[in-house]
Amino acid sequence: MSTEPSSDEQATLGPRSGAAGKPPPLERSRFGGTQARQERPDDDIPVSRGDLSKGPQEVLEDRTARINWRVLLFSSAVIVAFSVWASLLPEDARTKMKLAVDWIATNLGWYYVLTMALATGFVLWVAFSKEGDVRLGPDHSRPQYKLVTWVAMLFAAGVGIDMLFYSVTGPVVQYLHPPAGVGGSAEALQDAVVWTMFHYGIAGWSMYALLGMAMGYFAYRWGMPLSIRAALYPLLGKRVRGPLGDGISAIALVGTVFGVATSMGIGVVLLSVGFSLIFGLQQGLALQIALVVGAVVLTIAATTSGVDRGIRWISELNLWSAAAMMVYILVTGQTAFLLNALVENIGRFFVTLPARTLQTFVYEPAGAEWMGGWTLFFWAFWLAWGPFVGVFLARISRGRTLREFVIAAITAPVLCDFIIVSLFGNSALFHVLQGNTAFAELAIQSPERGWYALLEMFPGAMFLIGLSTLSGLLFYLTSANSGAMVMSNFSAAIPDPSQDGPKWLRIFWAVLTAVLTVAMLLAGGVATMEYATLIFALPVTVVAYLVMASFYKVLRMERAEREGQVLHRRTMASTGGHVPERSWKQRLEQVLTFPSQRQVVQFLDRTVYPALDDVATEFRKQGYDVERTTVAGAGGVMEPVLRVSMESARAFLYHVALVETPVPMFSGRMARETDVYYRLEVFTQTGSGGYDLMGLTRQQVIDDVLERYEAHLAFLTVSSESNTASVLTPPVPRAGK
Repeated sequence: MSTEPSSDEQATLGPRSGAAGKPPPLERSRFGGTQARQERPDDDIPVSRGDLSKGPQEVLEDRTARINWRVLLFSSAVIVAFSVWASLLPEDARTKMKLAVDWIATNLGWYYVLTMALATGFVLWVAFSKEGDVRLGPDHSRPQYKLVTWVAMLFAAGVGIDMLFYSVTGPVVQYLHPPAGVGGSAEALQDAVVWTMFHYGIAGWSMYALLGMAMGYFAYRWGMPLSIRAALYPLLGKRVRGPLGDGISAIALVGTVFGVATSMGIGVVLLSVGFSLIFGLQQGLALQIALVVGAVVLTIAATTSGVDRGIRWISELNLWSAAAMMVYILVTGQTAFLLNALVENIGRFFVTLPARTLQTFVYEPAGAEWMGGWTLFFWAFWLAWGPFVGVFLARISRGRTLREFVIAAITAPVLCDFIIVSLFGNSALFHVLQGNTAFAELAIQSPERGWYALLEMFPGAMFLIGLSTLSGLLFYLTSANSGAMVMSNFSAAIPDPSQDGPKWLRIFWAVLTAVLTVAMLLAGGVATMEYATLIFALPVTVVAYLVMASFYKVLRMERAEREGQVLHRRTMASTGGHVPERSWKQRLEQVLTFPSQRQVVQFLDRTVYPALDDVATEFRKQGYDVERTTVAGAGGVMEPVLRVSMESARAFLYHVALVETPVPMFSGRMARETDVYYRLEVFTQTGSGGYDLMGLTRQQVIDDVLERYEAHLAFLTVSSESNTASVLTPPVPRAGK
């Protein structure tokens, strides 16, 4: 299913504008309202909603897809240079990265912790604010994927095979070597699984939700490209198109590549053990590299098929295979113990979440070391994955509200994470509590072998090993597929959010990511990958703060528009309103009749077109710049559009669109010749007004146009009073001021 807007949506899916900076001067309209008038230097940031409506033109130099060679070459050079260094001087690379990680853990641990805490608080504030019902798209847009498919894609794209890797070793390590207290104690046992649940919990998914909703909002509601730089347009203006925007894109791209490469590296280390057990192959670096090569081939085949075929199919299969694996472990394992532990783990997670979120272990002697190896690494991992998973989540979430998007992102996949971590982790702890010290040491020293050692303890071990290896492979492929797709988007300028980078570019990034993965395997394996992720995720934190500031600014604009609509309603006459006033006979006729397409077209020709022509003629006499055009709508019917330009402010749009609607079964007309009828709905730049023009007189249509226009002027008045200048890029002083 394509995410590209239909022709009628494109006609009404105008970019939403907002207020920023110095309020524009207002002049009295000759139609009884006010209209904004201001001038803005070409290099200035947006200072009004009219300025922000220029985003689709100012973010991109042209409206044709092209490769961003500066981002592509710079990012590739960084990755190639690191790969060469790690491959030729592995010991030197490992030592220097360890020193950098130790310094970050000691001096910047608080910064990572605070960043994730603020991101979590921000997305929750968005979800529960009045603007939570704003959609990722125009107001009339609706989700394209059914709920089960959407949740499956959310889960599979945001969780990599690394979760299986750490679901066993994490709880065992935290039980025997906790960050505080005595190892092997009852207190350590209570927190062992909860720490891993915390690392795969709400904080990480909040980062995904933050970047995903911001990019999706600007792409589908404003008509901008689906990219990080577009989400920063309210702060940086046209600067997002130059070196500053390229630098931000490069930071997001490099962080993404290292995040995906780390997941791939951990994945092949884990899968190599499974392939060795199933096919009798010799474990080691050669098998791991062979798996990387094989995975690249599969990734290229899947990613070139697009979201709706390859990635969607793998996502759903991934969810079902993971569910089958969990059911098998629950039924054949210690069922009662696992269910009791799951309930207690979830309860303890939520009870301790606030304190755990801000925990830095500053008072523990080895606190910085533990933080660097666990919490900070996972926060860096989520940050590195944030841009690419955010793009992917935005791609599959068009039409969802911000509230729905955030709540789903931090609940449904998090609950799946909790189930996987709790079942695997408590299964491992059960055997450790029974005195199996050999298994405990193996899980700590060699997590990949410890994971499969646990599977071998279940009945029908080879079946479970095969199922788990398949599930792990699907986790791996889903992350690699979506990663290659998004990397190509970050290194290209693509105006249409429903399109991806060219196939050759996706293949290029799949291969380059594989090269980086092999280089990190040569430089020390999983430990080196953890170091690289923690280092290269640091610049991404700056991007996260910029996105929060930009999105906060634009939500204030949404609020200004709502307040403008309220202001208009308060000042209207009692007979006015957005729904045109009808006589009782007109109301009864509307309830009892269900017009065909032919009848609607006749009404357009006889009533709507003449009414809009009269309004356009009068506007032109008053000196306004007016366009009266038509666009092709449903069934090829030409639909009238009235557009009044307002200098640098947002234009007024009145589009009468044909909408096919099911005939209600409970209607007064019991016998009908068709199951559908047609409505004539009024669309503005924010979507449908939700009412039908059929049956109105010519004068009533004219009155409705003027009421809509007055509402638009009221909105401009309120939005101009809610301006917020960017601290990062304050408005350039006007000449003579």
